[in-house]
Order: sequence, then structure tokens, then C-alpha cells
Amino acid sequence: MGERISTVVRDGLTFDVRDQGPIDGEPVVLLHGFPQDSRSWDDVAADLHEAGYRTIAPDQRGYSPRARPRRRRDYRLFHLADDVDALIAQLGVGPVHLVGHDWGAAVAWASAARHPTVVRTLTAVSVPHPAAFLRSMVTSTQLFRSWYMVAFQLPWIPEKLLTVPAVSNAVLRRTGQLPAAAARDVERMGDRFAVRGGLNWYRALPLTDPRSSLGRVEVPTLMVWSDADVAIGRAAVDANPRYVAAPYRLETLAGVSHWIPDEAPGKLADLILSHIVRD
Repeated sequence: MGERISTVVRDGLTFDVRDQGPIDGEPVVLLHGFPQDSRSWDDVAADLHEAGYRTIAPDQRGYSPRARPRRRRDYRLFHLADDVDALIAQLGVGPVHLVGHDWGAAVAWASAARHPTVVRTLTAVSVPHPAAFLRSMVTSTQLFRSWYMVAFQLPWIPEKLLTVPAVSNAVLRRTGQLPAAAARDVERMGDRFAVRGGLNWYRALPLTDPRSSLGRVEVPTLMVWSDADVAIGRAAVDANPRYVAAPYRLETLAGVSHWIPDEAPGKLADLILSHIVRD
């Protein structure tokens, strides 16, 4: 049986962690995306706890107040994946079921590829394998969907805009986020350092060596996508099987926005449970 953890320390950075559910349950690590934090998993985690699983949800690099390095290069994808490996090592109860949404899904893909021995199953929510995503940029309309990734490369302006509550709320609501969840996320976006930490994930993309984080995944993988997602098109998702050398399953949620953990937590929890129990 492991012990509860509330923080993880790696390379001088301290990450806040929400460790909940039965202490002796199989561990499920939940990785949030932009511009959220670990609270985005609360409703999904409650169902996993009821099923007997322990959940560990970190506030990732740039989001935890004591884990915000200043340099863009410190947010390259392999650093984010290695943060997850450090978390699992501190838990001492691996391998884990790894689940990620949005940017958290990209980190989960990279973690499973880089550290397959500590990942038992992978569930990626909304965002496909990074290599599949890149492939779709030149084979579909994905580049136009991802215009904001270019805009986020600008210095200062994105954080100035996103720390204005009316602006951040409008952005989230326009992409389908529910009112209560949007209010939660807008509140945390009032901290410009938290916003900058999340933006640095995008700003590190031009500095990322694809060889460091775009390898094939060799653990059982579930992809959960929603057809009302304005950020991720079907072409990116359909390219996934090229990068998975293990059992792979795609589940599509009809009429659900990009914000699956907030909008359809019960359905997502059921899909996660069916995947990890099957394993």
C-alpha cells in the first residue's frame, strides 16, 4: 500500500498533487490541460473512486506556483513527460493507468512513449498522439483550427488578454465550456503567472525535438474524442493508429464540446473504467 502524497519535487520544482480515493486502489494519474488545473477532473475522479480506484491529479509545470521556471525551453514536451515519470516514481505503486485531457493528453502520449514500463494503460481525451496531430496539419484543415497556437507565440499580449475575466470567459464559453466550469477556470486565469506558465507549453513547441517525445506507444490505448470539438478535427484522430503498437480503441462522443471532463464526466469515467478493467 502506498502513502498519500500532496507534492512532488523534481529538479528544484515543487508540484502540487491531489491524491484521492481508496489508498489501496489501483492508481489512475489524471493530467489536466490548458488553461485548467487538477480540479477539472473532480467529477470524473468521483466516479473512479466509487469504482475503487485511487486518483492522483497533479497541477503540472507552469500551473503549480512553485513549479514555474521562466525559460520557454523548460516547458518542452519531454520535460513535461519526465515530470509525470517523477510523480509515478514517488508514488511507488506503478505501473499506473494514465489519463490526460487536452495538453494533458499530449503529455500522456509522450509519457507512455518515453516511459512505457510505468504506464499500464493510456487514455487520451480530445488530443491525439503529437505526431498524428502534426501530420494532420498538412493533410487537413487542422492548421486553421490551431491558429491560436501561433497567436500564443506573441510575447505579453496573450497573457494580458487572457487575464481579463470578460475575455477569458468569452473564449471558454465560445468553445463550449459550461458556465460553472468556465467561472472556475476564469478565476484561476486572473493570475498572470499561472496564465504565462500555461502559455509557455505552446511557446516551447518550436524548441521541441520531435525525436524526444514522438515515439510509438506500446501500451493499451483508448482515444476519446468529441465531434463538437472546435480545436481538434477528425483527421488528427484518425491518424492515431500509425503511432500505437498495442490494442487501440476510439470512442466518439456525439454533440460534446472539447471540454469532455466537464461536460460529460460520467460517460468519460465509464469509458475509462471499461478500458482499464479490460486490461
